Amino acid sequence: MQDLERLVSEAYQDRERLKDADTAQAVERVIAMLDRGVVRVAEKRGGDWHVNAWVKEAILLYFALRPLEPMEAGDLHFYDKIRTKSDLQAQGIRVVPPGVARYGSFLEPGSVLMPGYVNIGAYVGAGTMVDTWATVGSCAQIGKGVHLSGGVGIGGVLEPPSASPVIVEDGAFIGSRCIVVEGVIVEEEAVLGASVVLTASTPIVDVTGAEPVITKGRIPARSVVIPGTLPKEFPAGTFHVPCALLIGTRKASTDKKTSLNDVLRTFNVQV
Repeated sequence: MQDLERLVSEAYQDRERLKDADTAQAVERVIAMLDRGVVRVAEKRGGDWHVNAWVKEAILLYFALRPLEPMEAGDLHFYDKIRTKSDLQAQGIRVVPPGVARYGSFLEPGSVLMPGYVNIGAYVGAGTMVDTWATVGSCAQIGKGVHLSGGVGIGGVLEPPSASPVIVEDGAFIGSRCIVVEGVIVEEEAVLGASVVLTASTPIVDVTGAEPVITKGRIPARSVVIPGTLPKEFPAGTFHVPCALLIGTRKASTDKKTSLNDVLRTFNVQV
């Protein structure tokens, strides 16, 4: 692995090295390992997420190596550099037509991809549902037992290689038409109501106490979040800009399925 990392990082600094057969083969090997889940763009170690920047470098180099070419997947025709995943049955992945997972992404056995899209470098955990028209962007890390509802947009973060990708941890529920981009982290078992938009600069306002508490970039574990607005002064007057309202938490006294149903009833969250 250290040899692969060295060859990739050297080539990322000097693209002329891609002309060397050993370097090109190293890039191809890293993408194959991504496709099998042997390596990941980011992984949790000691409670914190760490980015493997050299793996993202390999993805960028792979784009440089691959030519545009015609491709077919049954009756579907494409013209691109990267083919779709194959051997889905052997991998234990259910993909509903015309759902597409790109080669170099990894879906654990037991995951389900409806007519949505999973991009290269992304990781999708076991038991996760990527619902209709939901998209999982490049390098995004989606945990086990997650539900990405219809039309959810999980952003890709490929450059710079050191940048953290979007991360949705185990058991989270992401409501319809939510957008999560720019390296935002949604921690375990959090619930996002329909149409929540989270960017790196979106204010996340905890309104469960006597005074609002504003944070950015991370939704705490088991939180319940809905769309909201905040007043902001502009030269032309006061206008309301989007924010995310943290309105409560899932109960620890009940199991995950019951807890989710309880959240929807208690907080009247639309999903």
